[in-house]
Amino acid sequence: MVEHFDELETRSADAREASLAECLPALIGAAMRAPGIAAHLEGVDPSSVTSRAALAKLPVLRKSDLGAAQKGAPPFGGLTTKPAHAFAHIFQSPGPIYEPGDVSRDWWRLGRFAHAAGVGPGDIVQNCFGYHLTPAGMMFENAARAVGAAVLPAGTGQTELQVRAAADIGTTCYAGTPDYLRIILEKAEEMGERLKITKATVSGGALFPSLRQSYADRGISCLQCYATADLGNIAYESAAMEGMIVDEGVIVEIVRPGTGDPVAPGEVGEVVVTTLNPDYPLIRFATGDLSAVMDGISPCGRTNMRIKGWMGRADQTTKIKGMFVRPEQVAAFVAAHAEISRARVVATREGEMDVMTVQIETEASDPARFDSGIREALKMKGVIELVAPGSLPNDGKVIDDQRKYD
Repeated sequence: MVEHFDELETRSADAREASLAECLPALIGAAMRAPGIAAHLEGVDPSSVTSRAALAKLPVLRKSDLGAAQKGAPPFGGLTTKPAHAFAHIFQSPGPIYEPGDVSRDWWRLGRFAHAAGVGPGDIVQNCFGYHLTPAGMMFENAARAVGAAVLPAGTGQTELQVRAAADIGTTCYAGTPDYLRIILEKAEEMGERLKITKATVSGGALFPSLRQSYADRGISCLQCYATADLGNIAYESAAMEGMIVDEGVIVEIVRPGTGDPVAPGEVGEVVVTTLNPDYPLIRFATGDLSAVMDGISPCGRTNMRIKGWMGRADQTTKIKGMFVRPEQVAAFVAAHAEISRARVVATREGEMDVMTVQIETEASDPARFDSGIREALKMKGVIELVAPGSLPNDGKVIDDQRKYD
C-alpha cells in the first residue's frame, strides 16, 4: 500500500494556501447559486475571498440556521447546488435535520482516513455504524469503497450474529463506535470464536486511551476520525497518533465561542468548518465542538494543520437567576471594551440563590467601570473579578456553570 492517499496530503504550506486562494472564489461563487447560501452571504463578493483571513470575515452558519432554513425550503433549506432528487441518498439526523449523500468516489472524504488506518484491497470491513435514517453507515461504506475494501453492512446490534459473520467471512477491519468492538470481542470469546480483526476505524464516541490499549493488546490497531453528518470528514488520526490531521477537503478555523473570530494558535475555541464539497458547500459552519490547533506537522509526513480532537462543547448557554446567558452575550461585552482581552461568566450557588461572577482579563484596576457594561450585555448584575491577562484557563469556556444539580 502506498504511504499516502494522494499528493495533496504532503503539499507545502505555500502550495496549500495558493490552492485555497484559487478555489475559494470559485467555491463561494458556486455556493451562492444555492438560494439559502446566497441569502446567508448577501452582499459578499466571491472574488474578494482569496485567503483564510478573508474567509474569517464571512458570517458563521449554525445548526439552528439549517433547521430554520429547512423548514422554509425543505428538505435542504436551499443550501445544496442541485435538487434533492439528484442525490443518491437523503438522511435524517435528530432535530430533524436532513442531509444529502452521494455514492461517487469518496464523496464524504472518509477514504483518506481509511487509507491512513491501513485499510485497502484485501480487507473486509465489518461496518457496524447505523444504516437506518442517519448517514454514518453509508459514510463508512463509501470510505471502504474508496480504498478498495469489501464491506459487510452489519449495522448495529445483534452481537451474536455479528460474531458469527465476522468469523465465517474473515472480517479484518471493524468500523463503528469505539466501545462496540469490545462487546463483539467479548462475545466472540464467550462463543469460542477467534476473529481475524486487526484494524479498527472508529468515530461517534470517546476513544479512551485504556480502551485503545486494550485493543492493541489484542493485536488491533484502532484509529479515530472526527466527522459529522453535515460536513463529512473533518480530521483524522494516522499511525503517528499525534493529534488529528485536518482533511484536505475542508478549511478548519478555531474561533472564540459565540463569535466568528479566530483565536490565537493553541487556544481552545469552537471548530468552524468550510467544506469544499461543490454539491453541499457549507461556508463557515459552526460545529459546536471545542478544539485547538497543534504546532508543527505530523511525524507521518502529512503536512496539513493538526487539531487536538474533541475537547467539549462550545454551546455553554445556561440560565442564571432565571435568565439565559449565552456565549454571544459575553463576546459582545468583551467587544465593547478595548481594555478587556477575555472574560468568563461563572455560575455558582450561595444557599438557594444563584450567583453570577464575571472574571475579566484586563490591566484595569477598578471593577466598577465594567458594571454597566455587564448589566447591558448580560441583563443582570454580577460580581466582578479583575484578573491578569492570560490567567484564565485555556479551555474554551466563556460560561462555567459550577452549580451542582444532584
